[in-house]
Amino acid sequence: RARWKVAGVQKQLGLFAGIASPEEAVVELPQPTVGEDLYADYASVGTTLGPHPLALLRDELRARRCRSSRELLQVEHGRNVSVAGLVTGRQRPGTASGVTFVTLEDEFGNINVVVWRDLAERQRQALVGSRLLKVDGRWEAVGEVRHLIAGRLTDLTPLLSGISVRSRDFR
Repeated sequence: RARWKVAGVQKQLGLFAGIASPEEAVVELPQPTVGEDLYADYASVGTTLGPHPLALLRDELRARRCRSSRELLQVEHGRNVSVAGLVTGRQRPGTASGVTFVTLEDEFGNINVVVWRDLAERQRQALVGSRLLKVDGRWEAVGEVRHLIAGRLTDLTPLLSGISVRSRDFR
């Protein structure tokens, strides 16, 4: 709302200081949608105080059988699941024998993903190029340690419709 209000404000020029401004009709502009606000927030500051992008995509992700990080809390150890999230980090420490650790973020939290070397080599483009990544794999939950062992990676970045999110990658 504030963005629209200040868009038409102009300082009076000195040349016209003594002349009354003509009456102008108030222009009613449509309210931006939640998606438009989200897009503007990400374009200007790289994040939003509004809803998480995946909250707006949740129905589409459910149609693709993706569970949320909150739903994973109820999943038994060893079950096959699918998840999707914004890629917030990729790490491949030299001491990890070629294993890549990926952190995904959805509207409820983070999901830790383990990608073995052979899968990373086969699906390198999806692994390193995705901003929104779907992972099909085996859920491991032993005590407080929870992570997904990746079996297949799918780049869902086109669903973000131009929203620019960046990950922190360490090698």
